[in-house]
Amino acid sequence: MQILQTNRFKKTVKKLDSNQKKDLDKVVKELIKNPTIGEAKKGDLSGIRVYKFKMNKQLALLAYMFEEEKVILTLLALDSHQNFYRDLKGK
Repeated sequence: MQILQTNRFKKTVKKLDSNQKKDLDKVVKELIKNPTIGEAKKGDLSGIRVYKFKMNKQLALLAYMFEEEKVILTLLALDSHQNFYRDLKGK
């Protein structure tokens, strides 16, 4: 499986401390095993899935797209819930 990252995602990951990166790595490995575990979005965000998880005891959301025919997992955004969906629409 090919894994791609958007620039927005890369910038967010750069700011994380080592504990948070470990939590994120676990989640990414889960997504590789089962890319459909995230909640599929509708409307403006159709085609995007969001997986909610705890990172450093706080809720974090990871937006991603999975292209089954090409076997590509694209990591779009990682953030807390505040303004997450609004910012995601703006890409």
